[in-house]
Amino acid sequence: MRRTTRRRLTRGAMYVVFLAVVVAVVLATDWARVQNQFLRVDIAREQFPQIITIALKNTIVFTVVSFVGGVVLGVVMALMKLSSVPPYRWFATAYIELFRGLPALLTIFAMAYVIPIALGVQVPGGQVGAGLVGLILVASAYMAEVIRAGIEAVPKGQAEAARSLGMSPARTMLSVILPQGFRIIIPPMTNEFVLLLKDTSLLFIAGSTVFTKELTTFARDGLSVNSNGTTLVMAAMLYLLITIPLTRLVAVLERKLAKTR
Repeated sequence: MRRTTRRRLTRGAMYVVFLAVVVAVVLATDWARVQNQFLRVDIAREQFPQIITIALKNTIVFTVVSFVGGVVLGVVMALMKLSSVPPYRWFATAYIELFRGLPALLTIFAMAYVIPIALGVQVPGGQVGAGLVGLILVASAYMAEVIRAGIEAVPKGQAEAARSLGMSPARTMLSVILPQGFRIIIPPMTNEFVLLLKDTSLLFIAGSTVFTKELTTFARDGLSVNSNGTTLVMAAMLYLLITIPLTRLVAVLERKLAKTR
């Protein structure tokens, strides 16, 4: 038997097996039970408009705040790690390794409960605000490494050309290096935004009020009240409504960046 014929037969057999498994799952599933447990229209109707006006809005707001704070602090840490001053490099390295090594949930818990109790420090926004600070600390540690990689990816000739024009090191970094570095790291930074969007679900550990619930907490409370998974399905669909376009955007940006290079 020819190799191409054998390959076609093998591929055809794989399709048949896959189709058989799908058909078996479809036939074996109790769809009426699935609909009753996860797709109740009456329960879904009860969640509107709060799941949009409160849960989704808070999720987006928390994500944007964490992302902006993470970028600002990440830039500072990246520049400190690239500094020629050893204490700056040591501090930035310790900071990045610490918050990349700790679980985000533990960091949020520490900022929401441990720090206020131990030091008597109250963060604006209460426990949710403290939880956001914890999320910013974790996000900035990861972003610092991404930003540092973007800065180092800019050809050294760009800095040398700027310096030859009389620019100071600070102006060279702000006007020449950072803009080019950020252009390079747009895809991974978009991935970080997607990860932060999902990590906002960890803020439940900091506690929440009726008006500070994000999607996961809102869905969990709906599950507890109704003993039904419809609210979880709704929250999952809203997450996907945001994350899928963003991940596709990352793919497009990566292709455009590859063509530019």
